[in-house]
Amino acid sequence: MPIGKLARYALFAALIGISILSYLREENAPVKNVPIAPSSDTPIERQAGQPSSLPSGTGFDFYVLALSWSPSYCAAEGPNANRQQCSSGRPYGFVVHGLWPQYERGYPQDCDTSQPRNVPYAQAKQLSDIMPSPGLVTYEWRKHGSCTGLTQQDYFSVMRQAVKRVAIPAPYRQPTSRAPINPQVLEQAFVSANPGLAKDGVAVTCDSDYLREVRVCLTKDLNFRPCPEVERSSCRRRSVDMPAAQ
Repeated sequence: MPIGKLARYALFAALIGISILSYLREENAPVKNVPIAPSSDTPIERQAGQPSSLPSGTGFDFYVLALSWSPSYCAAEGPNANRQQCSSGRPYGFVVHGLWPQYERGYPQDCDTSQPRNVPYAQAKQLSDIMPSPGLVTYEWRKHGSCTGLTQQDYFSVMRQAVKRVAIPAPYRQPTSRAPINPQVLEQAFVSANPGLAKDGVAVTCDSDYLREVRVCLTKDLNFRPCPEVERSSCRRRSVDMPAAQ
């Protein structure tokens, strides 16, 4: 074999040997801890101690979230009932009557505020899934929201978060026909559906004919809390109607 061709074979064999040695060295090297970028599908949990985004009200002690059984309101008011709530073709069950700032005894109302007295219609309509009457939205802002120290936007944001905080018991989510109910049974259903809610932190109200509201007491951080004065307003009747949506 000519010397030149032999030299080329020797060089080629040497290059292959070097490549094999480099591969083996990398395979046996210790693995480094390389950080992995979080997946966009992985939820980011709020860290302990991170401040909550919940706006904090001032000038009162706690909230009452009043949930009204809409068919009772519609039945009681008859032709005078709000059409957006009772004649819209949408069967409402529990809806928000209001989020009320409370003192340990009594409550503030109709407070002075730098905020507008009226709620823009577009903003009120954004609450139609939980509070179907724009007129009620403005009324509740003037009477109760004005006393929270919050802006209109923050007040209604807290209201929506309060609604998410309270679970409606499954048998009472739809406004269907049912037999007259003992208010204490409904109260116990709310207690059972909401861990941490005690019987002295909720009141079920009624009039002479209908079950009207469930009132749940919440801290400014929207945790359940006792409220003896509110609880004393509980319905004492043994049986009241809880009508279906018409």
